[in-house]
Amino acid sequence: KCSASSRMVDDDVPRTFRALVESADRKFARVRDAPAYGRGPNRYFHKVFKAYMRLWKYQQENRATLVEAGLQRWEIGEIASRIGQLYFGQYTRTSEARFLLESYIFYEAIFNRGYFEGSKDRGVRFKELRFYARFLLVALMLNRWEMVKVLVERFKALVDDSRANFRETNFKEWKQVVQEIIRFMKVDAAFVNNRTLRYCSSLDSYPASLPHVARFHAKKVLKFRDALLTSYHRNEVKYAELTLDTFRMLQCLEWEPSGSFYQKHQTESRENGASSDYSGTSGLIDINLVADMTDPTLPANPRKVILHRPSVTQLIAVIATICEELPPDSVMLIYLSASGKTGHSNLSQSESSGSSKKSSKLNVLPRTFPEQNNSRPGVHVNGKGESDLHFENSLWLGPSRSGGSNCLYPGDIIPFTRKPLFLIIDSDNSHAFKAGFSHMFTAFQVLHGAERGETAALLLSPLRPTFKRQSDIDETRIHSQFTLFLTAPLQAFCQMVGLTCSDTDVDVYDDADNIISTAFSGWEMILCSSTSLDLVWAQVLSDPFLRRLILRFIFCRAVLAHYCPREDSDQHVPFCLPELPNSMSTNSEAVQSAIIRLAGHLKVADYFHFDGS
Repeated sequence: KCSASSRMVDDDVPRTFRALVESADRKFARVRDAPAYGRGPNRYFHKVFKAYMRLWKYQQENRATLVEAGLQRWEIGEIASRIGQLYFGQYTRTSEARFLLESYIFYEAIFNRGYFEGSKDRGVRFKELRFYARFLLVALMLNRWEMVKVLVERFKALVDDSRANFRETNFKEWKQVVQEIIRFMKVDAAFVNNRTLRYCSSLDSYPASLPHVARFHAKKVLKFRDALLTSYHRNEVKYAELTLDTFRMLQCLEWEPSGSFYQKHQTESRENGASSDYSGTSGLIDINLVADMTDPTLPANPRKVILHRPSVTQLIAVIATICEELPPDSVMLIYLSASGKTGHSNLSQSESSGSSKKSSKLNVLPRTFPEQNNSRPGVHVNGKGESDLHFENSLWLGPSRSGGSNCLYPGDIIPFTRKPLFLIIDSDNSHAFKAGFSHMFTAFQVLHGAERGETAALLLSPLRPTFKRQSDIDETRIHSQFTLFLTAPLQAFCQMVGLTCSDTDVDVYDDADNIISTAFSGWEMILCSSTSLDLVWAQVLSDPFLRRLILRFIFCRAVLAHYCPREDSDQHVPFCLPELPNSMSTNSEAVQSAIIRLAGHLKVADYFHFDGS
C-alpha cells in the first residue's frame, strides 16, 4: 500500500506541474500583448507574476521527482526565460531600473547554466535563439558590454550551427538579427567611453552651481514624468526596435544606479565556452539579489515609451493616451526623429526588417538637399498646377511619399498643447515647427504661437549636419549628430572636428570633459539668476534631465555657430523656441569663452571663428 501511495504522489507531482505550466502560459499570453504605455494600473501583471513564482517554487521543491518523471533542463530554462520577459515587459511599462536588473539576473543564470544547450530538438533551438536575442537587448540596455560581446559571439555561432544542423529550416531572419547587433555595436563602439549616458549625480551635478539650482524657484514648477521617443529613418542602425538614437536618448533620461551591480559585477566563470556544473537541473536563482543592486536614494525614472517606425495615427494615439493620463503640474517630453521634405524615401525590405510584417519591397528614392541659404521651403507645382508646399512642411512617418497619410504636421501636435510639452525635433525639416509663412492664399499652421493652453518648449535640430570629414557626414545617414550632442556632447564635438579616441589620450579627454562641466556649472548659475528667462524654460529648469538637455543644447548651438560658415548658419545651427536669454547666446562671453577654451585644449581652434579673432 505504501508503494502504491508513493507512486500516486509521484504521479500527482508532474501532473500538478504541467497544470501550473499551462495556467501560467495562458496568463502570460494575455500580459504579453498589453500595450507598453499608459499609466493605468497593470493588475494582471501581478497575477501572471504570481503564477510563475508559484510554478518556479514548485519545481524547486519537487525537482527530484520531476527529473525522474522526465523534466528537461530546457523546461526550467523556459520558465526562467518567461520570468525574465515579464520583468523586462514591466520595465518597458514603468522605466523602473529594478525590473531591468531582475530580468538580467534571470537571463544571466540561464546563460551560465546552459539550460538550453545540447538539445537536438528544433523547437528547443528556436527557444534558445529567442533567449539569446532577448538577453542581448537587456544586456545592451544595461551597458554590460563585456557580456554583450560574449553573447554576440555565442549567438552568431548558434545561428551558424542551426543552419548547418537544421538544413530544412530557413534561418535567414536570425542571421539578420545577428547582423543588426553586430552593426549596432560597430557604430556605437566608436563612442563608448568611461562616461555613462545616464544621469550620474557625481558627474552631472556641479557643486559650484548646486546651491543656485536648489534655491531657484519659478512661478510654476513642472515635474518631468513621461517621455515618448520615436524615430523613422531609412537605414537606421537598430537592434530589435531600439534604434541607436532612441537608445542614446533613452539612457539620457534615466538615473545611473550606483549599486554593486554597476561596480565590477563578476559573472560565473565559463572556461573554454563550457558552463559551470550546477548539479543537474538546478533551478535555484536568487530572485532577491536585485535588492543589493538598486539605489533607494535615487528618484524614479520618468516613464518612457519607444515607438519604432510608427504610423502617424499610431503616434498621435499614443501621445493622446499619455497626455490624458499626465498628472497635474507635469511635463511630457516628445522626441521626434524623422526625415522631412529632403529625406523622404522608400524602404527596401531589408532596411525595414523587424519593424513591420506588412512592409513591402519598394524602390529607394535618391536623397536630395535644399539649396544653400534657402531657409524658406521651396514651392513645387505638379502638372495639375497643385502645390506640394503643404506636404513639404511636415515630417515623414512612412515608407513612401504617399500623400498626407504619412505626414506629421506641426499642427498635429497643437491639440496636445493643452498640457505642457517639451519637444525635441531632430529632422532635416525641423524648421517646419519654427515659424509660419504664407504662399499665395494658403497659410500654414505651425506649433509655436498656436498652442491651446501651454506654450511648448522646442529644441529644433539643424537642417544639415556639420563635419570636417566627409566620411562622418556619411555616418549621419545612420545616426544623428544633434542627438549625439544632446546625449554625449564631448563625443559629438570630437566627431565633428575629426578627432577619434585614438587621437586623444585619456588625460586630455578627461580635461576636456572637465572644461565642459565647468562651463555647464557656470551656465546653470546664469540661467538660475536670469531675470529674462522665459517661464517655459524656468518651469522645467529644476528638473535635472531637462536642465541637462538645455545646457547641452546651448553647447551644441554655440559649437556649430562658431564652426560652420556664418552665411550657412540657417542650415547648420539648431534653434530653440521660446528664445533663451541673451546671456546664453552663442556670442555671449560665458558661452564663447568656453568653446574657445575647449577648442584650444584639443588643438582645433583654427577650425573655429570667434568674434574678435
